[in-house]
Amino acid sequence: MRAHQIMARHIITVGTGTPILDAAKLMMDHHISGLPVVDATGRLVGILSETDFLRRSEIGTQRRRARWLLFLLGSGHAAADFVHERGRKVGEIMSRDPITVTEEAPLPDLVEVMEKRGIKRLPVMRDGHLVGIVTRADLLRAVASVAHEVPDPTADDKHIHDRIVRALDGASWCPLGLQVSVRNGVVHLRGIIMDERARLAAIVAAENTTGVREVHDHLCYVDTYSGYYIQSAEDERTAAANAAKETAG
Repeated sequence: MRAHQIMARHIITVGTGTPILDAAKLMMDHHISGLPVVDATGRLVGILSETDFLRRSEIGTQRRRARWLLFLLGSGHAAADFVHERGRKVGEIMSRDPITVTEEAPLPDLVEVMEKRGIKRLPVMRDGHLVGIVTRADLLRAVASVAHEVPDPTADDKHIHDRIVRALDGASWCPLGLQVSVRNGVVHLRGIIMDERARLAAIVAAENTTGVREVHDHLCYVDTYSGYYIQSAEDERTAAANAAKETAG
């Protein structure tokens, strides 16, 4: 998937001269956490986000830097802090030089940029013009949309079994002595794991296989040093229930 397939096309923007109180009200009214900022010609010049409202004199959250740090940073930083904390117009507190993407940017690239830069939204550009915006919420909706895909007609028990085995067989954390049984889309995993994190990885691999309705964990954890082993929580519950029945009987 690419940016143009998930981006929001109806974009609410503000100008650099917009009062910050108006911008804040706009964000609250439309339940959005950020606004693209454009100049008089419509050119994208910044992004106004919730983060830009964190350090404000109105609520007493201004930066309080130590004197030695102010000396090292220089008076310019102090001046910039003052403007950001007391500015009344969007152009005075916005984040400048926003990171943008093109319509054809693949989703993995978008996610990588968001993670590396710690940002929640990416303006989408076409020939220098703003045509959309992608937020983390859009990525969430893209994930949710996968649930509505057309079912795979080949997802019978044998195909499910073979796909799970292939998915796990190539992994470094694949359980030893792996056994996969499938009946009516219900999967049972058996084998030995040396790291508890491999348990969840195996379950997730099975859950991601088309046609799987539920997964039962029978993987046994074995400590490589002591040889001590632990049954899965599911098997322990089953054993406890059986023991209780025998005692009651």
